[in-house]
Amino acid sequence: MAKCRTDCLERHLRICFEMLGCFIGSHPRWFLLAPVVLATGLGSGFYFLTDRMSNNIEEQFTPVDGKAKMERKYIRETFPGNESIFSSLRLSTSGNYATLIATSDRNILTVESLQDILQLDYRIRSMVVQFDNRSFEYVDVCADMMGSCTSNDILDIIKDNANSIDAVNLTFPWYRSDFRSVPLYLSLGSVKLNKESSVVESAEAIQLYYYLREDTKAKTDLWLESFINLVSNESSTSIQVSYSTSMSIQWEFEKSPASVIYLFSITYSIAITFSIISCWRLDNVRTKVWVASCGVLSTGLAVLSGFGALLLLGQPFVMTAASCPFMILGIGLDDMFIMISCWQRTRVLDSVPDRLAHTYREAAVSITITTLTDALALFLGYSSPFGSVQSFCLYAGISVCFCYLYNITFLGACVALNGHREAENKHWFTCAKIPEDLPPRTSKAFSVCCVGGSYDSMTEKEETESISHIFEKFYGPFLTHKLIKANVFVIYAAYLAVSIYGCWILKEGLDIRNLALDDSYIIDYYNNQRQHFSEYSCNVMVAVKQSFPYWDEEGQKQLYSCISNFESLNYVNNTFAWFLSFQQFANATNLNISSQEAFHTHLPHFLELASVFRQDLNMTAANEIQASRFFIQTLNKTTVKDMMVGLRKTAEECPVALLVYHPAFIFFDQYTVIMDNTIQTVLVAVTVMLVVSLVLIPSVLCSVWVAFAVCSVMVGVTGFMALWGVNLDSISMINLVMCVGFSVDFSAHISYSFVSSPKSDVNEKATDALAHLGYPILQGALSTVLGVVVLSVSGSYIFRTFFKVVFLVVTFGLLHGLVFIPVFLTLIGACEKSQTPTKMSSD
Repeated sequence: MAKCRTDCLERHLRICFEMLGCFIGSHPRWFLLAPVVLATGLGSGFYFLTDRMSNNIEEQFTPVDGKAKMERKYIRETFPGNESIFSSLRLSTSGNYATLIATSDRNILTVESLQDILQLDYRIRSMVVQFDNRSFEYVDVCADMMGSCTSNDILDIIKDNANSIDAVNLTFPWYRSDFRSVPLYLSLGSVKLNKESSVVESAEAIQLYYYLREDTKAKTDLWLESFINLVSNESSTSIQVSYSTSMSIQWEFEKSPASVIYLFSITYSIAITFSIISCWRLDNVRTKVWVASCGVLSTGLAVLSGFGALLLLGQPFVMTAASCPFMILGIGLDDMFIMISCWQRTRVLDSVPDRLAHTYREAAVSITITTLTDALALFLGYSSPFGSVQSFCLYAGISVCFCYLYNITFLGACVALNGHREAENKHWFTCAKIPEDLPPRTSKAFSVCCVGGSYDSMTEKEETESISHIFEKFYGPFLTHKLIKANVFVIYAAYLAVSIYGCWILKEGLDIRNLALDDSYIIDYYNNQRQHFSEYSCNVMVAVKQSFPYWDEEGQKQLYSCISNFESLNYVNNTFAWFLSFQQFANATNLNISSQEAFHTHLPHFLELASVFRQDLNMTAANEIQASRFFIQTLNKTTVKDMMVGLRKTAEECPVALLVYHPAFIFFDQYTVIMDNTIQTVLVAVTVMLVVSLVLIPSVLCSVWVAFAVCSVMVGVTGFMALWGVNLDSISMINLVMCVGFSVDFSAHISYSFVSSPKSDVNEKATDALAHLGYPILQGALSTVLGVVVLSVSGSYIFRTFFKVVFLVVTFGLLHGLVFIPVFLTLIGACEKSQTPTKMSSD
C-alpha cells in the first residue's frame, strides 16, 4: 500500500494548472472582465424569480412518488363525493376551511364562555367580504349540507343558546341524541368526566370549523384572509382564541424568504470584514485587502450566475435554495484563503505570471478536489424524492461550479493584478510607489502608513504570518508528541461514542409547524391542538377495492375478521361503516338482508334515510357495488409512521383487497423514505468522493483516510444534530448531503498537503502540512461559520437548521482536519519522501 500511487492524473493536472496560471498572470484583465460580463448576463434571470417561485408545501416537502398520492388518486376516482352533501370525514384532501380553538384556564363549558364563543361564531358567519365590487358572507361560500351550511356539533347540541348548557348531559367521546351519534371528541378538548359515567363535567377547549366550497379559490381565499383579520382582533376576558385556516401554513411558509433577506447584507458585510482582517498585513504592499474583497465578490458573482442561469432555463425556485448563498460564501472564501497561502509561498522576485503559475500548481488541484466532491455530492442529492431537496441541490451544485470557475479565473486575475502592484512596490490604497525601508529622519507613523514591500531575503518569500508560525513551531510538534497522540485517540473515542448515541435517538419527519415563522399565529393554534386534542388521531378511510358479497355470511366473516384485525391494534379506537349501520337498520326494522336480492332491494331505502353513505359506495348502473369504504378512528398511542405502516400492513394481510388512506398520509409518507434515502444518498456521495480522491490524491491510503474522515464527520453531525433537537427531515437531509462536500474540504486539504510534503519523517510531514494549510483552513472554517451565524437568529426553522448543521460540519470538520487526521496520518507511515509528487522548490 505504501508504494501504491495514483498521481498520474494529478501530475498532469498540476502541469495544466501551472500553464493556466501563467496565462492568466500574463492577461489578467481579460479574466477579470469576462466573468463580470458573464455574471451580469446570466443575472438577468433574476427577472423571472417571482414567476419561478414554487413553494407548494405538498410538492416540495412530500415524496414525489409517495404511496399516499396513488391512494388519493384512487379515492378521488372511486368516491368523487357530492357537493350538496358535504362530509369532512370523506374528503380526499384536508379541505378548504377556517378553524379556531377557544380555551379557558378553567371550565369553558360555562354560560359566560359559551356566550363569547357564540358571539364570535355569529360575527364570523355574518362577516361581509368584498370581491369584484360585490359583497358576500359565509353563507355564500360555505360547504353545503342538505341545503344549509355545515355547522359545529357542540353549538348544535346547545342549540346556539349558552344558557342551555346546564340542561344538557354531554357524554364523551360520543354524544347520542335524536337517533344519531356525534363525535364530541372533535369539538371538546381536555375533558374531565364524571368518575362513574361518561358525562362531561368540564372541558378546557372547544374547536370550531368553518368549511368552504372549493369551486372559487380566489373568493374563498379572500374570505379566509378576512377570517384571520377578524379573529386576530378579537379579545375576551373569559376565553383565549387561537386560529388557523387550510391555507395558513402555505401563506406563512411563503413569508420565510422575506424574513432572511436582510440577513444577506449582514452576512456579506461580516464576510468582507473578516476576510479583510484575516488577510490584512502590516506591510502596506504585501497586504491582501483587495484580494480578500474580490474573493467575497467572486462568490457573489457565482450565486448571481448559478441562480440566474437556472432561472433563465425555467427551473423552479424553492425557498430552501435561499440557503445556497450562505454555503457558497463559505466554499469560495475557503478556496481564496488556500490560494493566498500558496501565493505567499512563491518567490517574490519571480515575475507575476511565474508566481501565479506556481500558485495554481500548488492550490488548483486541492481546490479542484474539494469542488468536485462538493458539486458531485449536491448533484447526487438531486435524486432525492423531495422537491425541496432537488431544488436546493441543483441550485447549489450549479453555483459551486460557477464558484470554482470564478475562483480560477476572476480571483486568479485579482491575485495577478495585486501581484503587479506588489512587484512595483505600490501602496495598497493610494497605488503610489513607496519605499521598502524606513527613510532616514522620518517618524514611525510614516513607516506604518507609507512603507512596505519587505520580504525574507533568505528564502525570497513573503514573511510568514504569525499564526502559520505558531502552527509550524508550536502546534505541529505538540500534536505529534506521543502522549498527545494517545489523548487524541481517547478524545476521538469519546466523540464517536456520543455521536453514535445521538444517531440512535435521532427522530424522523418534518413537523409541519416548523414551516412557519416562530412568531406566526398558527404556532399557538398547533400548540393548543396538541395540548387539548391530541388523544385522537386520524379517522382513516379503508377502501374495499373489489366487488364483495356483503350479504353472504362467509363474506361477512372475512370482512369482519379484517375489521377485527384493525381494532386489535392498540392505536385503533372504533370502526364506522355503512354496512354496519345497514345491518343495524335491518335488525331494528326486522329486515332480512342475507340474500343478494334482498340486500339490493332494501339498500336504496336505507341510503335515502342516510344519504351521506351514498358517498361510500361506488355502484354500477345496475346497482352493483364495485367498491366501498369504511372508517377507523385511530388514537395517538404510537408514532404516525408506525400507525400508517401498521394500518397498511394490516390491510395487505386481509384476504379482501383493501386500501387505507388519510390526507395526512401524504405528509406521513416522508417517514417511510427519509432515512433510507438519506443513507443511500450519503453513501453514494462518499463513494464518489473516494473515487475522486483516489484519482487526484497521490496516495491510496491517504484517500481512504479522507473517506474515513468524511464518514466520521457525518456520524458526528447526525448524532449531535439529534442532541441539538433537529429531526431527520427533508430540510436536514439537504444539509447532510451538503455535509459530504463540506467535510471533504478540511481533510482533503491536509491529506493532500501531507502526501505532497518533501519531508521524510511522518511527524515532520504532518507539521509541514499544518504549517502550510493550518491557517487557511482555520480562516475558511471561521469565514463559513461567520457566513451562517446570522441565521441562528432567524425566525425560520429552515434557516436555523441550516445554521446548526453547517456549524456542526465546520466544527467537526475543523476538528478532524487539524487534530484527528494529522495524528492518524502519522500512524500509517504510508507516504515516504520517494512518493511525493514534484513540488515547487522551497529554497
